[in-house]
Amino acid sequence: MDDFDWPWEYNFPPFFTIQLHGKTKELQLSVWTNLVLKYFRHHRESQYTIGDEIVLFSNQQIQRKLSNDGILLILEELEKSGNAAPVDKKRLQWEIYWHPLDEWGNIIYQWASDNGMTNTVCTLYEISQGESSANEEFFGLDQSVLVKALKTLQAKQKCELMSFDDNEGVKFF
Repeated sequence: MDDFDWPWEYNFPPFFTIQLHGKTKELQLSVWTNLVLKYFRHHRESQYTIGDEIVLFSNQQIQRKLSNDGILLILEELEKSGNAAPVDKKRLQWEIYWHPLDEWGNIIYQWASDNGMTNTVCTLYEISQGESSANEEFFGLDQSVLVKALKTLQAKQKCELMSFDDNEGVKFF
C-alpha cells in the first residue's frame, strides 16, 4: 500500500462488517465516510463503481472485504452530506466529492478572484490542468465534477459556463 495513512480500524476485522447496533453502526459509518473522503482526496480520484476491487474496501492483510451492500450504505451516507452522488439509475456508479460541490465552487471562485480571472473567459482545461492551478487542490479534478461545481457558482450568478469551438469555458463575474 502506498503512503496513505490508514486508521487503526482498517486492520480491525469487524470494521468490514456493517454492525447492527445503532450507536456502533453510526460510529462505524462515520469512520467509513471519513476514510472514503480521505482516500479519494489522497488519490485525487472522484469516480467509483460498486463492485470495483480497490484496496479501500478490501484489506488483503487481514483477508476482509466490505460487501457491496455495505459500500452502498456508506455512499448513501456520503450522499446525505453532499459528498457523493450516483451517476446512474442503478446506483452502481458514483462520484465522490471530498468537498461538497458548493464548497468546490467557492474554492475555484476564490482562486479565480485571487488570480485576476474575473471578467475573463478561461477554459475548463486551464482550471483543472493549467499552470496557474498546478498547486491548487482542484488541479486534476474530474471534468464532470468541475462542471457541477461551476454550475453551483452559475446558480449564484458568479460565473457563466459557455461552449466555443470544441472547448468548454467559464467566465467568472
